[in-house]
Amino acid sequence: MRLFCSLTFCCCLLASSPSAQAQGCNADMPASTPDSQLTDNGNTITDTKTGLMWKKCMEGVTGNNCESGSATGFTWQTALQRPGVVNTSGGFAGQTDWRLPNIKELRSIVEEKCVDPAINLTRFPNTPSLVVWSGSPDANYSGGAWIVNFYYGISDVYYRDYNYQVRLVRGGQ
Repeated sequence: MRLFCSLTFCCCLLASSPSAQAQGCNADMPASTPDSQLTDNGNTITDTKTGLMWKKCMEGVTGNNCESGSATGFTWQTALQRPGVVNTSGGFAGQTDWRLPNIKELRSIVEEKCVDPAINLTRFPNTPSLVVWSGSPDANYSGGAWIVNFYYGISDVYYRDYNYQVRLVRGGQ
């Protein structure tokens, strides 16, 4: 069985709240998600490399620059249900086929040269350094599912009853 997280890490992660953006990036590394790869459509972002369209803001957050509200916490089961709620409530940005990304898709928006948060803040503004659910269950443990921690951009398996954030996606190649 995989080690989900240390007690110290989990306690600190769960107790912390997002603060003002303090992103640090290694200027000597090329961007893994450069602005030229990510097209800003207003309230969505299209990744020209993967063909995926992302909601610019995480669930619970709104505004042109994702400045209003706060990221909503979901258990993995409620995270899996969230796209259905969005899609049957009229959709978003004229689309009704939103879904939870799989772990490979979610990892595709990690900006490898940055931390706190490990994402392209030009295209995904005001993204907090939080844990985001993927739709991928852990094949080795029925109580776990894959996440990306956008503080460092690492992926891991966490217990499904934890409350983490959701960013919806559609499309793909």
